[in-house]
Amino acid sequence: MKVISIPEYCLGCGLCEIYCAAQHDGYNGNVLKAYKKGKPAPRSGLIKFSQMSWLNTCMHCDDAPCLNACISGAIKRDENGIIYIDENRCVKCYTCVMVCPYGHAQPSSESGRIIKCDLCRDSEGIPACVSHCPNAALKLVQGGAEQ
Repeated sequence: MKVISIPEYCLGCGLCEIYCAAQHDGYNGNVLKAYKKGKPAPRSGLIKFSQMSWLNTCMHCDDAPCLNACISGAIKRDENGIIYIDENRCVKCYTCVMVCPYGHAQPSSESGRIIKCDLCRDSEGIPACVSHCPNAALKLVQGGAEQ
């Protein structure tokens, strides 16, 4: 399962990042409360290049380099195939940052521990970035089929 971005439809508005950050901040996706508390960190990054933009998000690789390289066992795969990070076990070695072929795993500016897309696994339904994209530029794909 992964989120794919369709650059032809992406407006570059950044709502994907905003809702991603708000979903992981402890306010369960409430954007106003999340940003009143501070600036929450998104687990994915909007890339803008020339006239195109797209969301860089974790590919939840079958043979995940980050999972294989994690020295502390902080990076795990759940029963649905989602790769996630147990932030309490992260030792800030940044090995996962170095081996991710997509440049996705990044250190949090607050804690220094790695944060990455977990497909909003702690919430019900589809990821916040996909459900709040105003132009349907993001799709959740599992085994080649869109959801």
